[in-house]
Amino acid sequence: MKAVVRSFFLIINYKTLVITILALISTYICIHQNITARFPDMLVGVAIVFPVVFSISSAYTRRETALQRLSDFKGHAVAIYYAMRDWPVDEQNDLPKRSRLLVNDLTRLMRDMFTRHHKHEWEQAEHEIFERFSQLSALIVEMRNYGVQGGEISRVSQYLSKMIIAFDNLKVIHSYRTPITLRAYSKVFIYIFPIIYGPYFASTAHDFSPGLEYVMPVLYSFILVSLDNIQDHLEHPFDEVGEDDIRIDERDMVAVMK
Repeated sequence: MKAVVRSFFLIINYKTLVITILALISTYICIHQNITARFPDMLVGVAIVFPVVFSISSAYTRRETALQRLSDFKGHAVAIYYAMRDWPVDEQNDLPKRSRLLVNDLTRLMRDMFTRHHKHEWEQAEHEIFERFSQLSALIVEMRNYGVQGGEISRVSQYLSKMIIAFDNLKVIHSYRTPITLRAYSKVFIYIFPIIYGPYFASTAHDFSPGLEYVMPVLYSFILVSLDNIQDHLEHPFDEVGEDDIRIDERDMVAVMK
């Protein structure tokens, strides 16, 4: 029950309240000033609902792609760990432990990077991440000292390159989102439609019992702003705010490295 309530308040927030109040004021003024108009209902679908649903679908696809890239990152990190644990002929080494620590640091730094917003913090975190990749590369070369053949080292290096590619894909997904102009367009119309539709709500007031003429502006406001809030949460899959966000946990990443 608590999860349902928490999810409800993620899509119903202060913006919903503000737009609803403004829509009610607009409708009230239009009713009492006899300002009416018959706007086509399809205008809402064409101008707002279709673009917002497209944005939500696009953001959801990006989230699913990010989950796949995160799985690629984890899968190749685990493969490197297993190679360092099982392939050396000389078992008296600390390669598995050191690789596990490096993967733990990489995951923690990646999580911190994706939850930051300032450019200089991003640059610093990215520099530290590639420093860890460099250390992991040097650790792979060190496998040669414990009896691992060159062909096998080359294969492990490919695992590392795929980890780097997965990280870069995640970074691109974080940086390049739904087109900014489309989002701006959607927000403008979402916030003004319930207000400028006051004459339309006034024209339909006689179809409702007294007191119920304000139901439509409330519903319009709740539906449109809620769709916008859903899109906002999906648009930032790494900020760890929404219910559908991607949780990057270093403990989960290294849990199978034993």
